[in-house]
Amino acid sequence: MSTMRELRQAAGLSQEKLAELAGTSQPQINKLETGQRKMTVDWAVKLARPLGVEPALLLGLDAAPAPAPVRPRASSPPLLRAMPAANHVAEPMPVRAAARGGVDQEMFLEDGPIDWVAKPDYLKNARDPYAMYVVGESMMPRFRPAQLLHVNPHKPPAAGAGVVVVKRSKAVLVKEFVRRAPEGVVLREYQPDDREFTVADEDLDTVHTVVGLQEP
Repeated sequence: MSTMRELRQAAGLSQEKLAELAGTSQPQINKLETGQRKMTVDWAVKLARPLGVEPALLLGLDAAPAPAPVRPRASSPPLLRAMPAANHVAEPMPVRAAARGGVDQEMFLEDGPIDWVAKPDYLKNARDPYAMYVVGESMMPRFRPAQLLHVNPHKPPAAGAGVVVVKRSKAVLVKEFVRRAPEGVVLREYQPDDREFTVADEDLDTVHTVVGLQEP
């Protein structure tokens, strides 16, 4: 199996450049390459993209060889064989800080992951997906407290879609997307009153689409 140093060299990167792309320092890269620092899921996810590999490769989870086929006994039927076990490893997906359904909350991507979950199959080809806990009841009954939303930050929202709205202040809202208007984005919430409201363009950073959810 290739070492991390070999993967870095194959990608044509110096330790300094890899550190820059991964948002860390050259001494940390050196410690990971020399085994002074353990490769964790967090490190694997940070390093996988600049190295052009899957995080599982860095974690060594795909290094276990598949079991060899069992040779049949002389008396066994000629087509009877033991099949190798599947060696599938789910890629991790970060859980971002919880978003309060009806109250602006100063948090988000800059805070870094608070946990990791297995990436669902329908997001395996998505770029930078993440999960987020629901806190608060403004979107009941559609989204309930403690549910884990699965979010595709690059999928354009359609009318009626659940969305994670990030303001320029970095406050986060979980709402229903209604439409885009000349002055901003029209959203809907259900509690305490079913109402529509607008987040003005000058206050809006980005809108991410909710594509699934996981029950607590």
